Amino acid sequence: MPPLPGGPGRLLVVDDVEANRDLLARRLRQMGHGVETATNGREALERMRAEPFDLVLLDVMMPEMDGLEVLEVLRTEEALRGIPVVMVSAVQEMESVVRCIELGATDYLPKPFNVVLLKARVESSLEKKRLRDREQLHARSLERELEIGRNIQTSFLPRALPGLPGWEIAAALRPARQVGGDFYDAFLLPGGALALVLADVCDKGVGAALFMAVFRSLIRVTAERVAAGGATAGEVLRETVIPINEYVTRTHGDANMFATTFAAVLDPGTGVMAWLNAGHEPPFLRRVGGALSRLPPTGPAVGLLPAMAFGVREELMAHGDLLFAYSDGVTEARAPDGSHFGEERLLALVREGAPSGGPFLARIEDAVAAHAAGAEPSDDLSMLAVRRLS
Repeated sequence: MPPLPGGPGRLLVVDDVEANRDLLARRLRQMGHGVETATNGREALERMRAEPFDLVLLDVMMPEMDGLEVLEVLRTEEALRGIPVVMVSAVQEMESVVRCIELGATDYLPKPFNVVLLKARVESSLEKKRLRDREQLHARSLERELEIGRNIQTSFLPRALPGLPGWEIAAALRPARQVGGDFYDAFLLPGGALALVLADVCDKGVGAALFMAVFRSLIRVTAERVAAGGATAGEVLRETVIPINEYVTRTHGDANMFATTFAAVLDPGTGVMAWLNAGHEPPFLRRVGGALSRLPPTGPAVGLLPAMAFGVREELMAHGDLLFAYSDGVTEARAPDGSHFGEERLLALVREGAPSGGPFLARIEDAVAAHAAGAEPSDDLSMLAVRRLS
């Protein structure tokens, strides 16, 4: 007999009639397969839970537990769900066979057995099983690679946010996939000023994650170098963002990747904050008395167009004031019916405020999650809150 395509399989034959069981097992062994047998559905399930099988040939009509009942159980057990099942039936049992196919059986084999048909059905079912196994192995491999990517990307975020007397800093990030394009950063510059960044790289997934690493690293390294030279807060912002914009448009222009970016340099002693908004969602500045203002764009997204100007402005954060920056993953979070979370819901939460930044962000995250009601996230979500304590 020629070698089996893909090699032999490990098969389980389930039939309460000994003659049928032995005949089928003998035929399959002659084809080169390894074969085990069971006399009823209950015994078959015990065997399948104890050891792996590539294919089950299952009789429809059996005492104790028939083929239909076995399929019902297989459909509910994750570990057994992927085992292909060929139903073995007499011609008069075709109505039951149809029901078995509806329950997940992959094929059927009529009695009495035809050797050519038996060989074809078994080899076809095994080939489908091997293909599915390869796909699952590939999927698990991709999952592992993405998990490694997620861990590396997480390492780009601050291990701990700076602790400054009189200030509170909180941040949150939830990628739509294993990896994403949103990021935040908060770090002390030479001289003691606090740098703040919240950015959203266009698109999501692996491509956005790669560019997230580029943008984040360039911003931090460039800002620290410029600040070390004695630059003012405004100069740090301009001399960081403009060269990065030129580099990305010149070197990676074909990729069409850009990042909306809010960046600020804060003097913790005076509360003066220089800021720049490169095409990002306008952050909120909530004053201690409840008044709200927005920090609108002062230039285009970083990496969108070459030779762009980026304006820098200043705000004084008084005691009790709160700066809240966020990505559009908050307002554009979708419910199962397709409706967005929206600006109005976010505005109401910002007006309500919270005694500290962590609970404030948690309240927004909970509201977004409740709105989404378990729907798949459509975009990355990131937030950054900075409060000057009273």
